[in-house]
Parts: sequence; C-alpha cells; structure tokens
Amino acid sequence: MKEHLLSLDTLNINLGSGEMVIVNFILAFVMFGVALSIRMSTFKNVFRKPKSVILGLALQWLALPALTCLLTIVLNPFITPMVALGMILVASCPGGNISNFLSSLSKGNIELSVSMTAISTIFASIITPLNFWFWGTHYCRFAALKNDIPTLEIPFAEILSQIVLILGVPIVLGLVFSHKFPNVSKKIIKPTQVLSILFFIGMVVVSLTQVLTGLEQRWEVYAAILCALVIVLIHNATALCTGFFGGKLAKAPVKDCRTLAIEIGIQNSGLALALLFNPAIFSPAIWGNNGGMVIVAALWGIWHIVSGLVISYFFRRKKA
Repeated sequence: MKEHLLSLDTLNINLGSGEMVIVNFILAFVMFGVALSIRMSTFKNVFRKPKSVILGLALQWLALPALTCLLTIVLNPFITPMVALGMILVASCPGGNISNFLSSLSKGNIELSVSMTAISTIFASIITPLNFWFWGTHYCRFAALKNDIPTLEIPFAEILSQIVLILGVPIVLGLVFSHKFPNVSKKIIKPTQVLSILFFIGMVVVSLTQVLTGLEQRWEVYAAILCALVIVLIHNATALCTGFFGGKLAKAPVKDCRTLAIEIGIQNSGLALALLFNPAIFSPAIWGNNGGMVIVAALWGIWHIVSGLVISYFFRRKKA
C-alpha cells in the first residue's frame, strides 16, 4: 500500500494565480454562507443547555484530532507522511456545511447540530491551525524517529495569519450582514448553501483531475486512489464512532448521539483543499509535493457525503 501511495506524494499540485483567486473566492463564499445561518438565539440555547454542546466541541476539537494522530502512528508502516498529514488536516477542520441537513434527516438534535457547526466555524481560524500544528508536529517527530522523514517544523504563525485572513473576514462579514439584514439573509441562505455545495464539488473534481493527470500509468492511478480511499474509509469510520460512542459514554440522549456522530464524521474538507492550494500556507519550499494531502481531502469530501447519508438513513429507521 505504501508503495502505491508514494506515487501520490510525488505530485506537486499547485494552482495558478488566477485559479487561486477563484479558490479563495469559493472559500470566502462558503464561510460567508455558513455565517448567514448563525443567529444570536443559537448561542442563547447553548447557554441554556450547554452539556451536549460542550461534549460535542470536546469531541470535535480534542478527541478527533488526537485519535487521528494516534491512527496515523498505528498506520505509519502502511501510509506516507503526506497522507498522514492530510488526515490530521481534515480532522482539524470544523464541521461540514451539510451536517445540519443530515442531522435533520437522521432525526437528531437539530439545535445541537446548528450550534456545533456555528461555534466550530467561528473559531476555525484559531482551532484549525492550532490543532494541525500541534498534532502534525507530534506525528512528524514520530515519523522522524522511524527515519521516514526529516523533522518538519510546521509554521504555526504563518498558517494562523493566513487562515484568519481568508476565514475570519468572510465569517465576520456574514455575521454582520445577517444581523443588519435578517430578512434578506433568510431569503438567500438556501441558494447560498446550494451554491456552496456545487462550488465544493467543483473543487473536488479539479483536485482529482490534477492528481489523475499527474499519474501516467493507468494501473498506478487505480491502485493509488484505491489505497487512499481505504485510508479515508477507516478515518471517517473512526470519526463517526468517536461522535456516537463519545456521546454514549457521556450518557447523552439518543438524538444527541446521532447528531454527534454526524457532526464529528462530516468535516469541512473543502476548507482543507482551499488551504492546501494556498501557497502562502503550504509553501512548496517548505512542504515539497503535497499530492497525498490533496487526494485525502478530496476523497474525504466525496465519501463523507455517502457515509453521512447511509448512517442518517440507518438512524431514521430506528426510534430515538
């Protein structure tokens, strides 16, 4: 498996300046759209019933990145460093923007889902780079001990400043717009969400196209993609189980456990892709080729929709 994945790590997937502007616009648009759905009443409900939200954020911000780092260490003989760092980056991202829909479909706790998505998105500018730096550094040190890679120093300050710029600004603008023009916000939320999903699918298609173009031998394409998909399936299953069984251990209500499974299992991998394409964050001079990271984020973006729909259908058929 590792030999096949190495073919992905040899790829240096970078976008031109014009394409990068488009990617940044898409990311800003998605973050702006998420912020439009955030209401002050959401935070009031959090303070009224904080237990499940605190539990969910602990699972999202602490448990999932930590378990992902542990998983990369366990799988280290079978995966490459770039694939491992791609897994950690995805785990460091906030919840995905389709988690609210899936939570509703599974008859979960909608208020909890909206609250977690809102809070994790607002604080993503800080939490995402912090988690990626912390757990990524730990993995790199472990891999360096195994002589797999030289110790990689992840530039936390540079990543933080760039993410605050490309995430924080559109989120603040969205919150201000939603507060100043609540009626207009209600009308454009659904179209914005639909466009966000379409834009995200476009990013995934572009990413996969760049990867497939870089791999010349046909058998190598299928073998590398299949190996990466297996890793993504294992990682996503870990995330879903972290949310559901984390809720069970904390004796949360059944509806909350369903929502926690979806919120932790549906990650904003579109954000991971946008960050990977940004040379100011993932500079080729520091990171070298990042094809393994890109393919993990792209495949996660496809698979978590499939797994989310499947688990939602399963939950829906069972009484809460």
